[in-house]
Amino acid sequence: MTPGTKAQSLYHAFIALGSNLANPALQVRRAFADLSQLPASRLLNCSAIYRSAPLGRLDQPDFINAVAQIETALTPHDLLKALLEIECRRGRVRESLNAPRILDLDLLLYADLQCLKPGLTLPHPRMHQRAFVLQPLMEIAPDCCIPGHGAVAELLAACAGQRIEREQPR
Repeated sequence: MTPGTKAQSLYHAFIALGSNLANPALQVRRAFADLSQLPASRLLNCSAIYRSAPLGRLDQPDFINAVAQIETALTPHDLLKALLEIECRRGRVRESLNAPRILDLDLLLYADLQCLKPGLTLPHPRMHQRAFVLQPLMEIAPDCCIPGHGAVAELLAACAGQRIEREQPR
């Protein structure tokens, strides 16, 4: 930093990764690499990869899921825009709600920000009800609390009926 320049504030954010098409585990691994290249950001941590049953629309393959933690100077809106660009580059097509997908990147948490604006809701809605988000999140941030909902460990216990299995590394 040169004299007279202002240091950028850095924020921790958590991102959910998911895929159930076109070699889903590979899609998630590639997305980890894409996240490590985000501008004004640094990839801090990646969870293991998990397999979970689909929720909502059940007539589709199982999902591969993970969570990443980054440190970023991007605003929440700019970060979300960058995540959507990664999805698009990887071939994501939004046909219908809960449809199978090559890659899904969801901004889960951005610092302790609570936001309800068109196109951006933080914390991510329903994340507190989904084992496929909570289990990998708890792995990399066991003391994490979701604003307005509580501790990840307690929320995960309430999702005990949802099937999720840690994948073995390949």
